Amino acid sequence: MAKLSDGKLNHLLAQLPEGLLVDAAWLTERGYSTSLRSHYVSAGWLEQPAPRVYRRPRGTIRWEQVVISLQTLLKKPYLIGGRTSLELQGFSHYLASEIREVHLYGPKPLPGWVHALPLPVRFRQHNSQRLFRNDGMIPGVTGPALDMQTKAASNDPIHASARSLAWGQFEWPLTVSTPERAILEMIDELPKQESFHQVDKFMESLSTLSPKRLTTLLNACSSVKVKRLFFFFAFRHNHRWCRQLDPKAFDLGTGKRMLAPGGRLDPRFQITVPEDFDGQP
Repeated sequence: MAKLSDGKLNHLLAQLPEGLLVDAAWLTERGYSTSLRSHYVSAGWLEQPAPRVYRRPRGTIRWEQVVISLQTLLKKPYLIGGRTSLELQGFSHYLASEIREVHLYGPKPLPGWVHALPLPVRFRQHNSQRLFRNDGMIPGVTGPALDMQTKAASNDPIHASARSLAWGQFEWPLTVSTPERAILEMIDELPKQESFHQVDKFMESLSTLSPKRLTTLLNACSSVKVKRLFFFFAFRHNHRWCRQLDPKAFDLGTGKRMLAPGGRLDPRFQITVPEDFDGQP
């Protein structure tokens, strides 16, 4: 049986915080063979919640632990975005504990083991490079470095379109889209995955957005649909920050966009919206 005096085991315990997850490749790169991993599992130092994924036992797995593990230990470029980011930052009347769908943005599909974990949430991966040109907002986002001794995020600055939220007892960092980026990501889900009324409720609560950050994001956004809808919702609620943004300064394309079949045409932004969106909320 592996003992705590085992040097390799001690090193693993120092590198892998309780509750976080790593895959077989991460362990192999650090010299932990298949047989040694099996030995640690048998001895109770590790557990396998899904094939080829390991963690030190610590209660029930939470989806936040999965994302923190991807962003920090495994250094995968995934960002919590869209509706999930807005919910986590308090822009919803729903509690974060009620989240059932987690929206992650990154250039590649999630590892298969993520979907095999026994969790009550569904992970949805979005190609971040489709919405923003070359994903220039978050080049190589892996989240802030996690100090395995203090369990705290480093002081390295996070890019302007992402921020770190402290989570859990040890205040591990969850890297999320800023509200400015998250609302654009959510709007991109219209009309199939999100509704006009849902987006409208979120936009109503976004009274403190940064015009400077919005300008950068809108210039980088490659979706005419998203930009037109953003300005439609923004002017509908007439937040103070909206007065510092001129739609004419951005490429909004030409022609009409049919987004709500049977709806009415908004003459300013040439998009169809639901019939009941007729003026101020």
